[in-house]
Amino acid sequence: MKLKLTKKKKRIKKKFNMDNINLLEKKINFKFKNESLLYEALTHRSYLNENKSWPYHHNERLEFLGDAVLELVITELLFNYYPDAQEGDMTLLRAALVNYQKLAEIAQSIGLEKFLYLSKGEAKDLPKSQEVILADAFEALIGAIYLDAKLEAAKKFVKKFVFSRLDEVLATKSYKDAKSELQEIVQDKLKITPVYKVLSESGPAHERIFESGVYFNGKLIAKGEGRAKQESEIEAAKAALKKIDNGELIF
Repeated sequence: MKLKLTKKKKRIKKKFNMDNINLLEKKINFKFKNESLLYEALTHRSYLNENKSWPYHHNERLEFLGDAVLELVITELLFNYYPDAQEGDMTLLRAALVNYQKLAEIAQSIGLEKFLYLSKGEAKDLPKSQEVILADAFEALIGAIYLDAKLEAAKKFVKKFVFSRLDEVLATKSYKDAKSELQEIVQDKLKITPVYKVLSESGPAHERIFESGVYFNGKLIAKGEGRAKQESEIEAAKAALKKIDNGELIF
């Protein structure tokens, strides 16, 4: 019976070109005891529609788990790293480290996109959607590591690949509350408050992308996208601040 299962597994691996998975394990310096968890983490829902015999689930449950593990680990690391920091300051730093753009950037740094199982359509999708898919897969990978080797292994992974970006976040000041900063400038210069409006929503329910615009006196100033309305507003505020810094927007 074991021989039959082994042959079946080999046939599946050959059919779906699964032999390069060891390359990813080397990149992340983690060897899975249960490879099924890794394959599940790399499987996008769309792939199952085109490959009915694929033996693994899509990664949404693992992404849900990984998101919680990531937030817990980053919170604990910040709590210990900054013993005198206020809650609000740590919240801003955590948000800058775990937003989907940053996670997608980290995922790309380890070449995660080369190992994902996507439908042909998703593989050619818009760059912004690809960022969401990459971020979700990265969180799913954290969830898989947590299930395979418990919290300490997940913590080691998050510390190496995510928390290590803290200096970069501090240097670029990407942790700053862009909406509050923009409001202070606009209220000082124009005596008004910026207004945010959702311009569009796209993507499936589990991978929704919002586009919001920030307006001064009814005039659209800048746009931003995010996986939540609040996130898209923050990106719009950042875009407006960038215009101010570059001299494109003069009061």
